[in-house]
Parts: sequence; structure tokens; C-alpha cells
Amino acid sequence: MAESSDIDWFPLWLSLRVAVLASLLVLTIGTLCAYILSHKRFRGKDLLDTVITLPLVLPPTVVGYYLLVTLGRTSIFGRFYESLFGQPLVFTWQAAVVAAFFHSAPIYIKAARAVLEGVDYRYEWAARSLGASEWRTFWKITLPLARNGLASLTALSFARSLGDFGVTIMLAGNIPGRTQTLSVAIYDAVESGNGRVARVLVLIVSAAAIALLWPSTYATRRTRLNTAA
Repeated sequence: MAESSDIDWFPLWLSLRVAVLASLLVLTIGTLCAYILSHKRFRGKDLLDTVITLPLVLPPTVVGYYLLVTLGRTSIFGRFYESLFGQPLVFTWQAAVVAAFFHSAPIYIKAARAVLEGVDYRYEWAARSLGASEWRTFWKITLPLARNGLASLTALSFARSLGDFGVTIMLAGNIPGRTQTLSVAIYDAVESGNGRVARVLVLIVSAAAIALLWPSTYATRRTRLNTAA
């Protein structure tokens, strides 16, 4: 099959938008979950931790199927979303954001929990003993001490969101010009024998991943060296 010389850049811009929004959700919701797991004791904590870990061990298509059933038009969540926004969630670009979130959030939460548990609790205790509320202690003490680690994890989450395939294709589908993300476009190009487009898109994803992970890896190493010193 002849290779096309035209490259549709829509999947790149859509993937960037999806990755940014998913990373913001991961940073906020994921950090909250990590804080609860690292600082709170409650019944069902181990079960919550297991549920969060589950997407890391299940095949992405299985996770996508669960989301498709949970968020479909016949489900409670699906009907609620459609009543709010006037359209179903599945097979839209917003569904790609949800898919990217569930693809990247578990690893962020697991690692962020370790980062928050590594914060010297004596600073937190000192702040609480001086009358600071739990929220103020988190905002003024815990978060600044953990920001380098959380920033590196956010970059990792962005890279994972940018490259999600299995969950996205199940929940958002492969609709050119609407829900076709970069990873799905690569699959589509390979399937259609368009090697040039596939190579260009693969190089873009690889370069973006390196550009994101290299600085965060360097920052993490510098933090460890400073802590050891």
C-alpha cells in the first residue's frame, strides 16, 4: 500500500490537551488520595489501596471495559453526565481524558504515597503543636517538602497520559478528527501500511517522553544528593 505524504496533526494536539487535563486531575485527586493513604488510618484502607493498584496489573483493555460499562449511557454515571452536558461521555475526547487519568493515576498515587511518607513527620508535628490546622500544615509544610518528588511524578503521569492506548481506544474509540489520539493514530497508520506517518508520530512521542523524563530524573537525583549531604 502506498504511503501518504500528508500527516494529520490533530492527534498530536488532542493528545497534548488530553495529557494536560489528565495530569491536572492526577495531580489534584492523586495527591489527595496519596495523602489519605499516607497520613490516615481508617477501616478499608488496604482495600482502597488494592483498588487503586488494580489498573496496574489488569490489561488496559479490561480497565477500559470496566470504564465503558460504568460510564456508558445506560449506567447511573453515564445518565448523570448526559443530563449535565447534553451528550454521552463515551466516544468523546473527554472520555480520552478519563481514560488517560485512570491509566496514569495508579502509579502516581503509589509513588506519591511513598514521597509523602518520606517527609520528616517532625516538621508536621511541630506545625500542628503550634496550632496549625491539618490543611495549613499540608499546604505550608508537607507539600513544599514533597514538591520535587511530586513534580517528577507529574511529568511521568503526563508522559503516560500522552501514550495511553488500550484504555483510550476502549472508552473513547478511534474517530479521526474527534477522539483519535497520538497512540491510536500510530496504530491506525501501521494497520493501513502508512509507515512514514507512523515513524514521524513515534519519534514525536519518544522525543516528548525524553524531554519530560530527563529533567525530572535529574531533579530527583539532585534532591537525593542534597538530602544525603
